[in-house]
This record gives sequence, structure tokens and C-alpha cells, in this order.
Amino acid sequence: MSRIPRAVVALVFTASCIDAASASADVVLDWNVMALKTTAAAPFNPPLETRNLAIVHAAMFDAVNSTTGESPAYVVRLRAPRRASAEAAAVAAAHMALVKLYPDQQSMLDAAYTASITRIPDPGRADGVHVGEAVALRMLDARASDGALAAIKREYFPGKRPGDWIPTPPASLPALDPGWGSVRPFVLRQGSQFRPEPPPALHSTRYAHDFDEIKEIGSSTSGTRRPEETDLARFWIATASQNWNPVARQMSIAHGLTLSQNARAFALLNLAGADAFIAAWDAKFTYRQWRPVTAIRAAHTDGNPAPDADALWTPLLITPPFPDYIAGHTTYAGAAQAVLEHLFGDDPGAVITMTSATAPGVVETYTTFKDIADGVVNARVWGGIHWRTSSVRGREVGEEVGRYVARHFGVRRE
Repeated sequence: MSRIPRAVVALVFTASCIDAASASADVVLDWNVMALKTTAAAPFNPPLETRNLAIVHAAMFDAVNSTTGESPAYVVRLRAPRRASAEAAAVAAAHMALVKLYPDQQSMLDAAYTASITRIPDPGRADGVHVGEAVALRMLDARASDGALAAIKREYFPGKRPGDWIPTPPASLPALDPGWGSVRPFVLRQGSQFRPEPPPALHSTRYAHDFDEIKEIGSSTSGTRRPEETDLARFWIATASQNWNPVARQMSIAHGLTLSQNARAFALLNLAGADAFIAAWDAKFTYRQWRPVTAIRAAHTDGNPAPDADALWTPLLITPPFPDYIAGHTTYAGAAQAVLEHLFGDDPGAVITMTSATAPGVVETYTTFKDIADGVVNARVWGGIHWRTSSVRGREVGEEVGRYVARHFGVRRE
């Protein structure tokens, strides 16, 4: 499957409405919802969330294909009994992977598994479960040495020069996952494959322009930021995975994807999202650029005569604990846009309506995936937490990642 034929349909979907996915009677969509519920309940760690979601969806993909033989394997294709249920294989793969990755949530996952698996008729259910669990264990084993644990534990020492990232208020937390750029990618050759050029120099006109823009519109007390811009900034506080996966579910339902097509589509999206974060963290901890809140309060040290310091400046949103360049959210957005355009075309033929847990009551409506990604770029600036250049270049890197994953998915180097 490359591009799904356009369906002319308008569909309203909210990210908080699990029934919208379940209504499709497709277990890949059901367990995408369950996977997101599981990661949302875990401690905040966007890179780790993307990795674990990629593992879960890659396991579902290989489990389904072990029973159907419709696509090349991503990591493993087992020889399944002819009657093995593809639905049972997908459920068992997702459940096994999630339980191993989030053992503290096993009781919830077991309950969801029982409810899901009992709806699948015999014969073939037990054989499908056996295949799915075996595939998930193989997938977990394949990722056990990817460097994720070492990346999280790596020690990081903030710089001391103007322009260097340092912990930011109010909590001044240490850098999150400083070694994540060295985690073995899922499809990319390495995290630095699409590394962008350095961020604008502190003495440059580009830097001064970014500085003046975010100082004004990204401030917690901005007088120029419109209410709808504030809403969008808060909308994208939620992690990228939590906001983009519901878009893919919406498109799946609108276009009537099959089980096998869903397995592939969600594997593509989540593998690309995981590699996008690896690429973003590679750039972040290569260039180690300071955040706006640090820069604006210390503008008297940057050597640029244009920006004026404001020792009390505070952004609309709380700044996440890692360097600015490039923006992780927009890198994921570029990757998601590229994958979804690969699957559904530039014009998806459906009204995309999104909600977010971090902006209750706010509804954002789009007609293209590009529109969504454009909004993410603006949201990070309006929230006062990313320079415009960081947001734009992150999106560009993400698009390269997404296109590469779409072209090379299924061609493994291991």
C-alpha cells in the first residue's frame, strides 16, 4: 500500500473519544487507543513514548503479516498456521509489548486484552495469540540493545557561554534524555542522517528577528497574541504522538482501511515519529542552543546590539527541559505530515477535527496535513518556548525523515 484512494467524506473525530476508533471494529485502531492511553499515564518522556509506540505498532504489523503474508516483514515473519487469526495476532502482539514496556499498568492492559480477545471468534484465535506474542517478544528483543536506557542515563553538563542551553525556570530540571540522538533508529541509518546546519549565530539578523518575535508574542503577558493563538499554543502541550495518532485513526475510518492497511499505516506513522525524535535530539545535543527564556533574560551577554534584555520575562508555556534547536514537536509534525501524505495524498478528502487533553474545549479544524504542521510551527513560537528558526527547521528535518521512512520501510539492515 502506498497511497490510499481518496474518499470524499467529512468526519468529525475527537481525540478523547475512544468509541470513534472502536466503532470501526478494527483491533489495530483499538490498540492504538490503548497504547496512547498507556503512554499518557506514564511519566513525561516524549522520546521514550515515541520509541515504545513504534515497538508496539511494528509488532502489530509483523504479527498481522505473519498470518496474512501481504507485506514484507519489518523485523520478523513467523510461519503461522493457516487458520491463525490476524486480529488475534495483532491484539496479542500489542498487549505483550505494552505489558513488557509498562509492567506497572498490567492490570489495565490485561482487562483490555480480555475484552478485546474474547470478541474474536474461534477457530484461529489461539493460533493467532501464539503468533502475536512470539512476534512481540522478538520485536522487544530486537530493540533491547538500541541504546535507549543508556541515552536516558547519560550525564550532561550544561554550557557556560552565551547561547548555551542551561536548565530553565521554574523547575530548572536537568536535561531530559541527553543521549537520545545516539539511539539506534528504526529506519534511518543514524540519528545524524538529516542533521541541519547550525542555528543562527547570536550576532545575526536572523537571530535578532527570532528574538524580537518571541519576546513579544510568546510572553505570558503578551498584548499582541490573540486568544486563538493562545489556545493553539496550549493545544500542542500534549505530546506529538497523542495529537497525531488520532488524525491517522480519523483518516483510517474515513478511507475504510483494512486490518492489514491499518497495521502498515500506524507502523509507518510511529516508526517515523520515533526516528524524528532521534533526529531532533541529535541536533539538540549537537548544537545545545539556549531557550528563549534564558536568552531574553540574558540578552546583555549575547553580543547582539539589537535584542533588549528583560530579566523578568516569562513564556506563556513552561519550557521543556532540553535544548531548543531543533524543535521536537515540529520535527515529529514534519514526519507525520510526510507519512500521512504518502498514505492519503496532499488532500485527504476529509475534514480533520482535533481536540487535545491540554486545551479543554478547544477544537481545531483542518483540511490538509500541511495545515496541521503549519499550526505546530506557530504554536511553539506563540507559546514562547521555541525560536521560529528552530520550529521551521525541525519541521523540514521531519519531512525528510518521514519521506525516507515511507520509502525504506520494510527494508531492514539487521
